[in-house]
Amino acid sequence: MCSTCGCGENELTIHSHDHAQDLPHAHPHVHDHAPEARRLTLEQDILAKNAEFATGNRRLFTERGILVLNLVSSPGSGKTTLLARTVQALGTEFPVAVIGGDQQTANDAERIRAAGAPAVQINTGKGCHLDAHGIGHALERLPLPEHGVLFIENVGNLVCPADFDLGEACKVVVLSVTEGEDKPLKYANMFAAAGLMLLNKTDLLPYLDFDVERCLDYARRINPDVQILQLSARTGEGMDVWLDWLRRGQRAALAQQVSRLEADLAAARVRLAESPA
Repeated sequence: MCSTCGCGENELTIHSHDHAQDLPHAHPHVHDHAPEARRLTLEQDILAKNAEFATGNRRLFTERGILVLNLVSSPGSGKTTLLARTVQALGTEFPVAVIGGDQQTANDAERIRAAGAPAVQINTGKGCHLDAHGIGHALERLPLPEHGVLFIENVGNLVCPADFDLGEACKVVVLSVTEGEDKPLKYANMFAAAGLMLLNKTDLLPYLDFDVERCLDYARRINPDVQILQLSARTGEGMDVWLDWLRRGQRAALAQQVSRLEADLAAARVRLAESPA
């Protein structure tokens, strides 16, 4: 079930670290219970409210020159291992931070911090996805990786996260070869929403009956524009291509920030020239 249906409301907590004094942070939600006949209107209202928060998040990210990626997948796809390896590889080049989402535990954030990056964990309780409002609250507890990359590790779920814009530049769907090549067809909305697909755990291919070409074909039928990279976060095979993709994205975010600053400066100069002496 999804919190657009009302489940999981008022259960969200955010953990920035594991010390006893870091008390769970109650997170008010905008959801209301409603009769079944009003469900469609309620979902539209929730998504519209989420879009408002996402717009605010995106504005902040653009102003600070931050590339933000929303990683989505099934449980067990290897997202946290991928992020830990990525943090270790890029942490010396530019700031990197992670917001993790799970229904329970702070295990993923602990692994990311051990890898060398600041991280906060959002526990969604019965909720099955992160929303833009929760991301805004998590940012209050996380040093912003200005001019760097912020990863959002969404709750393991290939359904609901497709509908929720968090203010990210791009959704990255992680699919492992242990899951079956027909996932793009079964969860088409998610693969249609993603800008990049990472096919992970390729080191296991010799031991599996997994048809890579069929899987890639399914993904491109759903989303002809999706970029696809193959890698193994465990062995490091293919990681260089992923890291280069991230470096290009980080430079693009910086260029966007520069363009925005130049436009603001040009507008200020016009106002100065037109102001009374």
